[in-house]
Amino acid sequence: MKQQIMVDSHTEKGTHSKKSLWNWAHALPKIDLHRHLEGSLRLSTLAEIATEHGIDLPSYDIEKLRPYVQFTDEQPDFHRFLEKFKLLRRFYTSKEAVQRITREAVLDAANDNIRYLELRFNPIALARAQNFPLADVVEWEIEAIEQVQAETKTRTCLILQIGRDESVESAEEIVDLAIAYHGPLVRGIDLAGYEVAYPAARFRKPFARARAANLHITVHAGEAAGPESVRAAVEILGAQRIGHGIRAIENSDVIKLLYERKITLEVCPTSNFQTGAVPRLTLHPILDLFRLRLRVTINTDDPSVSDTTLSDEYAVSINDVGLQKRDIYRSLRNAVEAAFIPEEERPQLRERLRQELAAYSESLTEFDREFPS
Repeated sequence: MKQQIMVDSHTEKGTHSKKSLWNWAHALPKIDLHRHLEGSLRLSTLAEIATEHGIDLPSYDIEKLRPYVQFTDEQPDFHRFLEKFKLLRRFYTSKEAVQRITREAVLDAANDNIRYLELRFNPIALARAQNFPLADVVEWEIEAIEQVQAETKTRTCLILQIGRDESVESAEEIVDLAIAYHGPLVRGIDLAGYEVAYPAARFRKPFARARAANLHITVHAGEAAGPESVRAAVEILGAQRIGHGIRAIENSDVIKLLYERKITLEVCPTSNFQTGAVPRLTLHPILDLFRLRLRVTINTDDPSVSDTTLSDEYAVSINDVGLQKRDIYRSLRNAVEAAFIPEEERPQLRERLRQELAAYSESLTEFDREFPS
Protein backbone atom coordinates (compact mmCIF):
# COMPACT_ATOMS: atom_id res chain seq x y z
CA MET A 1 0.00 0.00 0.00
CA LYS A 2 1.29 3.47 -0.87
CA GLN A 3 2.23 5.68 2.02
CA GLN A 4 2.01 9.39 1.28
CA ILE A 5 4.75 11.27 3.09
CA MET A 6 4.29 14.96 3.82
CA VAL A 7 6.60 17.29 5.70
CA ASP A 8 5.40 20.52 7.30
CA SER A 9 7.69 23.48 6.73
CA HIS A 10 7.70 27.24 6.47
CA THR A 11 8.90 28.73 3.21
CA GLU A 12 9.78 32.08 1.72
CA LYS A 13 7.21 31.59 -1.04
CA GLY A 14 5.84 34.82 -2.37
CA THR A 15 8.48 37.01 -0.74
CA HIS A 16 10.71 37.50 -3.77
CA SER A 17 10.01 39.77 -6.71
CA LYS A 18 10.21 37.64 -9.83
CA LYS A 19 12.74 39.85 -11.60
CA SER A 20 15.17 40.16 -8.69
CA LEU A 21 14.86 36.46 -7.94
CA TRP A 22 15.62 35.53 -11.55
CA ASN A 23 18.63 37.87 -11.58
CA TRP A 24 19.91 36.17 -8.43
CA ALA A 25 19.37 32.73 -9.95
CA HIS A 26 21.04 33.67 -13.22
CA ALA A 27 24.13 35.04 -11.48
CA LEU A 28 24.69 31.84 -9.50
CA PRO A 29 27.24 29.31 -10.75
CA LYS A 30 25.17 26.26 -11.60
CA ILE A 31 25.27 22.55 -12.41
CA ASP A 32 22.81 20.71 -14.66
CA LEU A 33 22.99 16.92 -14.37
CA HIS A 34 19.85 16.15 -16.38
CA ARG A 35 19.64 17.73 -19.82
CA HIS A 36 18.76 15.95 -23.05
CA LEU A 37 20.61 17.03 -26.18
CA GLU A 38 17.54 16.21 -28.29
CA GLY A 39 15.53 18.64 -26.15
CA SER A 40 18.05 21.47 -26.43
CA LEU A 41 17.69 22.73 -30.01
CA ARG A 42 17.34 26.42 -30.71
CA LEU A 43 14.21 27.17 -32.74
CA SER A 44 16.22 29.38 -35.09
CA THR A 45 18.70 26.56 -35.76
CA LEU A 46 15.88 24.12 -36.37
CA ALA A 47 14.40 26.39 -39.04
CA GLU A 48 17.81 26.97 -40.67
CA ILE A 49 18.66 23.25 -40.84
CA ALA A 50 15.20 22.51 -42.24
CA THR A 51 15.68 25.11 -44.97
CA GLU A 52 19.19 23.90 -45.81
CA HIS A 53 18.25 20.22 -45.97
CA GLY A 54 14.74 20.52 -47.39
CA ILE A 55 12.95 19.19 -44.32
CA ASP A 56 9.19 19.75 -44.46
CA LEU A 57 7.87 21.72 -41.50
CA PRO A 58 4.38 22.95 -40.57
CA SER A 59 5.90 26.45 -40.84
CA TYR A 60 9.34 28.01 -41.20
CA ASP A 61 8.29 31.01 -39.12
CA ILE A 62 9.77 30.56 -35.64
CA GLU A 63 6.70 31.77 -33.76
CA LYS A 64 4.35 29.59 -35.79
CA LEU A 65 6.71 26.66 -35.32
CA ARG A 66 6.94 27.12 -31.55
CA PRO A 67 3.82 25.08 -30.59
CA TYR A 68 5.14 22.07 -32.52
CA VAL A 69 8.39 22.07 -30.55
CA GLN A 70 7.62 23.68 -27.20
CA PHE A 71 5.09 22.68 -24.60
CA THR A 72 3.15 25.94 -24.47
CA ASP A 73 -0.24 26.06 -22.75
CA GLU A 74 -1.23 22.48 -23.53
CA GLN A 75 -2.85 20.13 -21.05
CA PRO A 76 -0.01 18.40 -19.14
CA ASP A 77 0.50 14.89 -20.46
CA PHE A 78 3.50 12.56 -20.64
CA HIS A 79 2.81 11.24 -24.13
CA ARG A 80 2.04 14.70 -25.52
CA PHE A 81 5.38 15.87 -24.10
CA LEU A 82 7.25 13.02 -25.81
CA GLU A 83 5.48 13.74 -29.11
CA LYS A 84 7.63 16.87 -29.48
CA PHE A 85 10.69 14.68 -30.04
CA LYS A 86 9.31 13.15 -33.21
CA LEU A 87 9.90 16.50 -34.89
CA LEU A 88 13.07 17.41 -33.00
CA ARG A 89 14.89 14.21 -33.97
CA ARG A 90 14.53 14.91 -37.71
CA PHE A 91 17.27 17.55 -37.68
CA TYR A 92 20.38 15.42 -37.13
CA THR A 93 20.94 15.39 -40.87
CA SER A 94 24.74 15.64 -41.09
CA LYS A 95 27.87 15.71 -38.99
CA GLU A 96 27.75 19.52 -39.19
CA ALA A 97 24.16 19.64 -37.96
CA VAL A 98 24.84 17.24 -35.08
CA GLN A 99 27.87 19.23 -33.98
CA ARG A 100 26.15 22.59 -34.38
CA ILE A 101 23.25 21.49 -32.17
CA THR A 102 25.67 20.12 -29.57
CA ARG A 103 27.84 23.21 -29.62
CA GLU A 104 24.85 25.53 -29.21
CA ALA A 105 23.50 23.44 -26.33
CA VAL A 106 26.75 23.98 -24.42
CA LEU A 107 26.93 27.67 -25.34
CA ASP A 108 23.37 28.17 -24.10
CA ALA A 109 24.30 26.46 -20.84
CA ALA A 110 27.39 28.65 -20.52
CA ASN A 111 25.27 31.77 -21.06
CA ASP A 112 23.15 30.61 -18.13
CA ASN A 113 26.28 30.43 -15.94
CA ILE A 114 26.29 26.64 -15.83
CA ARG A 115 29.75 25.56 -14.77
CA TYR A 116 29.25 21.82 -15.20
CA LEU A 117 26.85 20.18 -17.63
CA GLU A 118 25.95 16.59 -18.40
CA LEU A 119 24.33 16.15 -21.80
CA ARG A 120 22.59 12.86 -22.47
CA PHE A 121 21.70 11.63 -25.93
CA ASN A 122 20.43 8.50 -27.63
CA PRO A 123 22.91 7.50 -30.38
CA ILE A 124 20.24 5.45 -32.15
CA ALA A 125 17.83 8.39 -32.27
CA LEU A 126 20.51 10.74 -33.61
CA ALA A 127 21.71 8.22 -36.19
CA ARG A 128 18.24 7.35 -37.45
CA ALA A 129 17.66 10.48 -39.57
CA GLN A 130 20.36 9.51 -42.09
CA ASN A 131 21.22 5.99 -40.94
CA PHE A 132 24.62 7.10 -39.64
CA PRO A 133 26.93 4.54 -38.01
CA LEU A 134 26.39 4.77 -34.25
CA ALA A 135 30.11 5.09 -33.54
CA ASP A 136 30.32 8.08 -35.89
CA VAL A 137 27.60 9.89 -33.95
CA VAL A 138 29.41 9.34 -30.64
CA GLU A 139 32.70 10.53 -32.14
CA TRP A 140 31.02 13.66 -33.53
CA GLU A 141 29.63 14.41 -30.08
CA ILE A 142 33.01 13.99 -28.42
CA GLU A 143 34.69 16.21 -31.02
CA ALA A 144 32.05 18.92 -30.62
CA ILE A 145 32.35 18.90 -26.83
CA GLU A 146 36.15 19.08 -26.97
CA GLN A 147 35.95 22.12 -29.23
CA VAL A 148 33.27 24.07 -27.37
CA GLN A 149 34.75 23.35 -23.93
CA ALA A 150 37.86 25.22 -24.97
CA GLU A 151 35.75 28.34 -25.57
CA THR A 152 33.60 28.34 -22.44
CA LYS A 153 33.82 27.96 -18.68
CA THR A 154 31.45 25.00 -18.87
CA ARG A 155 32.92 21.54 -18.26
CA THR A 156 30.70 19.10 -20.14
CA CYS A 157 30.34 15.33 -19.97
CA LEU A 158 28.22 12.95 -22.03
CA ILE A 159 25.79 10.20 -21.05
CA LEU A 160 24.62 7.65 -23.63
CA GLN A 161 20.90 7.05 -23.36
CA ILE A 162 18.96 3.84 -23.96
CA GLY A 163 15.26 4.03 -24.81
CA ARG A 164 12.99 1.77 -22.77
CA ASP A 165 11.06 0.93 -25.95
CA GLU A 166 14.20 -0.33 -27.69
CA SER A 167 15.29 -3.95 -27.82
CA VAL A 168 17.74 -5.45 -25.36
CA GLU A 169 20.07 -5.96 -28.33
CA SER A 170 19.99 -2.21 -29.04
CA ALA A 171 20.71 -1.56 -25.38
CA GLU A 172 23.73 -3.86 -25.61
CA GLU A 173 24.96 -1.87 -28.63
CA ILE A 174 24.77 1.38 -26.69
CA VAL A 175 26.56 -0.15 -23.72
CA ASP A 176 29.27 -1.37 -26.12
CA LEU A 177 29.68 2.21 -27.37
CA ALA A 178 29.79 3.63 -23.86
CA ILE A 179 32.48 1.13 -22.88
CA ALA A 180 34.49 1.77 -26.05
CA TYR A 181 34.46 5.55 -25.59
CA HIS A 182 34.54 5.65 -21.80
CA GLY A 183 36.91 8.42 -20.77
CA PRO A 184 36.99 12.06 -19.64
CA LEU A 185 33.90 12.92 -21.73
CA VAL A 186 31.76 9.78 -22.02
CA ARG A 187 30.89 8.96 -18.43
CA GLY A 188 27.86 6.69 -18.22
CA ILE A 189 24.52 5.41 -19.47
CA ASP A 190 20.88 6.29 -18.91
CA LEU A 191 17.54 4.53 -19.40
CA ALA A 192 14.65 6.76 -20.48
CA GLY A 193 11.14 6.45 -21.83
CA TYR A 194 7.75 5.16 -20.76
CA GLU A 195 8.50 3.20 -17.60
CA VAL A 196 4.90 1.93 -17.22
CA ALA A 197 5.05 -0.20 -20.38
CA TYR A 198 8.78 -1.01 -20.39
CA PRO A 199 10.04 -2.06 -16.94
CA ALA A 200 13.67 -1.89 -15.89
CA ALA A 201 14.08 -5.65 -15.49
CA ARG A 202 14.31 -6.09 -19.28
CA PHE A 203 17.68 -4.34 -19.22
CA ARG A 204 19.27 -6.16 -16.30
CA LYS A 205 22.10 -7.73 -18.35
CA PRO A 206 23.31 -4.68 -20.32
CA PHE A 207 23.31 -2.57 -17.16
CA ALA A 208 25.25 -5.25 -15.30
CA ARG A 209 27.88 -5.08 -18.06
CA ALA A 210 27.97 -1.30 -17.78
CA ARG A 211 28.54 -1.47 -14.03
CA ALA A 212 31.29 -4.05 -14.50
CA ALA A 213 33.01 -1.61 -16.87
CA ASN A 214 32.81 1.15 -14.23
CA LEU A 215 30.35 3.24 -16.20
CA HIS A 216 28.09 5.49 -14.17
CA ILE A 217 24.38 4.68 -14.12
CA THR A 218 21.38 7.00 -14.08
CA VAL A 219 17.82 5.85 -14.77
CA HIS A 220 14.59 7.74 -15.44
CA ALA A 221 12.10 6.41 -12.87
CA GLY A 222 9.32 7.58 -10.59
CA GLU A 223 8.00 10.02 -13.18
CA ALA A 224 5.20 8.26 -15.11
CA ALA A 225 5.29 5.20 -12.83
CA GLY A 226 5.26 4.92 -9.06
CA PRO A 227 7.86 4.26 -6.35
CA GLU A 228 8.39 0.61 -7.30
CA SER A 229 9.90 1.82 -10.57
CA VAL A 230 12.43 3.77 -8.50
CA ARG A 231 13.17 0.68 -6.43
CA ALA A 232 13.74 -1.38 -9.59
CA ALA A 233 16.11 1.23 -11.01
CA VAL A 234 18.24 1.05 -7.87
CA GLU A 235 18.03 -2.64 -6.99
CA ILE A 236 17.95 -4.20 -10.47
CA LEU A 237 19.92 -1.75 -12.62
CA GLY A 238 22.24 -0.33 -9.97
CA ALA A 239 21.31 3.31 -10.53
CA GLN A 240 23.48 5.82 -8.70
CA ARG A 241 21.12 8.61 -9.69
CA ILE A 242 17.43 8.70 -10.55
CA GLY A 243 16.07 10.93 -13.29
CA HIS A 244 13.08 12.68 -11.70
CA GLY A 245 12.23 10.10 -9.01
CA ILE A 246 9.60 12.32 -7.44
CA ARG A 247 7.03 9.56 -6.94
CA ALA A 248 9.37 7.94 -4.43
CA ILE A 249 7.55 10.24 -1.98
CA GLU A 250 4.61 7.81 -2.13
CA ASN A 251 6.41 5.04 -0.25
CA SER A 252 8.46 5.37 2.93
CA ASP A 253 10.45 2.19 2.22
CA VAL A 254 11.64 3.59 -1.11
CA ILE A 255 12.54 6.88 0.59
CA LYS A 256 14.59 4.86 3.09
CA LEU A 257 16.28 2.98 0.24
CA LEU A 258 17.27 6.24 -1.49
CA TYR A 259 18.57 7.68 1.77
CA GLU A 260 20.57 4.62 2.80
CA ARG A 261 22.06 4.04 -0.67
CA LYS A 262 22.87 7.77 -1.02
CA ILE A 263 21.04 7.94 -4.34
CA THR A 264 20.75 11.37 -5.95
CA LEU A 265 17.50 12.61 -7.51
CA GLU A 266 17.67 14.67 -10.72
CA VAL A 267 14.48 16.72 -10.31
CA CYS A 268 13.15 18.88 -13.17
CA PRO A 269 10.21 20.93 -11.81
CA THR A 270 8.79 22.49 -14.99
CA SER A 271 9.07 19.24 -16.92
CA ASN A 272 7.39 17.36 -14.07
CA PHE A 273 4.38 19.66 -14.38
CA GLN A 274 4.26 19.48 -18.18
CA THR A 275 4.38 15.67 -18.24
CA GLY A 276 1.62 15.47 -15.64
CA ALA A 277 3.86 13.94 -12.98
CA VAL A 278 2.53 16.67 -10.66
CA PRO A 279 -0.89 18.33 -11.09
CA ARG A 280 0.52 21.78 -10.40
CA LEU A 281 3.85 23.21 -9.30
CA THR A 282 2.58 24.21 -5.87
CA LEU A 283 2.09 20.49 -5.17
CA HIS A 284 5.55 19.42 -6.33
CA PRO A 285 7.12 17.13 -3.68
CA ILE A 286 10.66 18.48 -4.04
CA LEU A 287 10.26 20.46 -0.81
CA ASP A 288 9.35 17.30 1.09
CA LEU A 289 12.24 15.42 -0.54
CA PHE A 290 14.66 18.08 0.69
CA ARG A 291 13.24 18.00 4.21
CA LEU A 292 13.61 14.21 4.24
CA ARG A 293 17.33 14.85 3.66
CA LEU A 294 17.49 13.13 0.29
CA ARG A 295 20.15 14.18 -2.19
CA VAL A 296 18.09 16.39 -4.47
CA THR A 297 19.36 18.34 -7.47
CA ILE A 298 17.49 20.77 -9.75
CA ASN A 299 17.80 20.46 -13.52
CA THR A 300 16.20 21.45 -16.83
CA ASP A 301 15.44 18.15 -18.64
CA ASP A 302 14.57 19.59 -22.08
CA PRO A 303 15.11 23.37 -22.25
CA SER A 304 13.70 23.78 -25.76
CA VAL A 305 10.57 21.73 -25.14
CA SER A 306 9.87 23.30 -21.75
CA ASP A 307 11.02 26.78 -22.83
CA THR A 308 13.15 27.01 -19.71
CA THR A 309 16.66 27.61 -18.38
CA LEU A 310 18.24 26.44 -15.16
CA SER A 311 17.87 30.00 -13.86
CA ASP A 312 14.14 29.68 -14.56
CA GLU A 313 14.03 26.36 -12.70
CA TYR A 314 15.67 27.88 -9.62
CA ALA A 315 13.25 30.81 -9.67
CA VAL A 316 10.22 28.56 -10.17
CA SER A 317 11.41 26.29 -7.36
CA ILE A 318 11.34 29.22 -4.96
CA ASN A 319 8.37 31.25 -6.20
CA ASP A 320 6.00 28.43 -7.17
CA VAL A 321 7.17 25.33 -5.33
CA GLY A 322 8.25 26.92 -2.06
CA LEU A 323 11.96 26.21 -1.75
CA GLN A 324 14.25 28.62 0.01
CA LYS A 325 17.57 29.91 -1.29
CA ARG A 326 19.37 27.62 1.14
CA ASP A 327 17.79 24.65 -0.66
CA ILE A 328 19.24 25.87 -3.95
CA TYR A 329 22.70 26.10 -2.41
CA ARG A 330 22.28 22.63 -0.98
CA SER A 331 21.20 21.29 -4.37
CA LEU A 332 24.42 22.66 -5.87
CA ARG A 333 26.53 20.80 -3.32
CA ASN A 334 24.49 17.66 -3.97
CA ALA A 335 25.16 18.08 -7.69
CA VAL A 336 28.91 18.45 -7.16
CA GLU A 337 29.07 15.21 -5.20
CA ALA A 338 26.80 13.30 -7.62
CA ALA A 339 28.37 14.50 -10.87
CA PHE A 340 29.76 11.79 -13.12
CA ILE A 341 32.89 13.89 -13.61
CA PRO A 342 36.22 12.01 -13.32
CA GLU A 343 36.97 11.67 -9.61
CA GLU A 344 40.26 13.57 -9.83
CA GLU A 345 38.35 16.63 -11.10
CA ARG A 346 35.71 16.69 -8.35
CA PRO A 347 37.76 18.67 -5.79
CA GLN A 348 38.41 21.36 -8.42
CA LEU A 349 34.73 21.60 -9.30
CA ARG A 350 33.76 21.77 -5.63
CA GLU A 351 36.30 24.51 -4.91
CA ARG A 352 35.37 26.46 -8.03
CA LEU A 353 31.74 26.65 -6.95
CA ARG A 354 32.71 27.35 -3.37
CA GLN A 355 34.81 30.36 -4.39
CA GLU A 356 32.07 31.76 -6.62
CA LEU A 357 29.40 31.22 -3.97
CA ALA A 358 31.48 33.09 -1.41
CA ALA A 359 29.95 36.29 -2.81
CA TYR A 360 26.62 35.17 -1.32
CA SER A 361 26.97 35.53 2.43
CA GLU A 362 24.24 33.00 3.22
CA SER A 363 25.39 30.31 0.80
CA LEU A 364 28.48 28.63 2.18
CA THR A 365 26.84 27.31 5.35
CA GLU A 366 24.60 25.10 3.24
CA PHE A 367 27.18 24.37 0.56
CA ASP A 368 29.73 23.24 3.16
CA ARG A 369 27.29 21.30 5.33
CA GLU A 370 28.42 17.70 5.84
CA PHE A 371 26.32 14.94 4.35
CA PRO A 372 24.50 12.74 6.89
CA SER A 373 26.35 9.47 7.39
